Amino acid sequence: MSGDRIPPRPDYRPGSVQPRLNRPVRERYPQIRPTSGYGDPRIRHTGPGPGAGTEQEPERSSKLNARLFLALAVVVGQLWALTVTVNEWMEGNTGTAWWGAGFLVLSFLVVIGLWLLDPKDR
Repeated sequence: MSGDRIPPRPDYRPGSVQPRLNRPVRERYPQIRPTSGYGDPRIRHTGPGPGAGTEQEPERSSKLNARLFLALAVVVGQLWALTVTVNEWMEGNTGTAWWGAGFLVLSFLVVIGLWLLDPKDR
């Protein structure tokens, strides 16, 4: 039973059929040190900077998303109302068509109101 011992597992997993690439990263690239980065004189551009890609103003973003959703909902309503209004007009129901036209004007004013809500967001 003493011959059935399992050898210890390596720190890394080989991923290549080329033996030279099946070494740990620290052996393949000895020039990369834990201090590489800001203190390394070979590195001139360190990237976009801290916080890049993250939301800087989540309250503003949620407010803009809510306004965008409202505006898109109004636009979908306008398209539906335009379809109904044109159908009614073509059938000769001008009274209903005028109510539809009034709804379209009112919904357009709602979108303008949403746009005017906060001028700094444009």
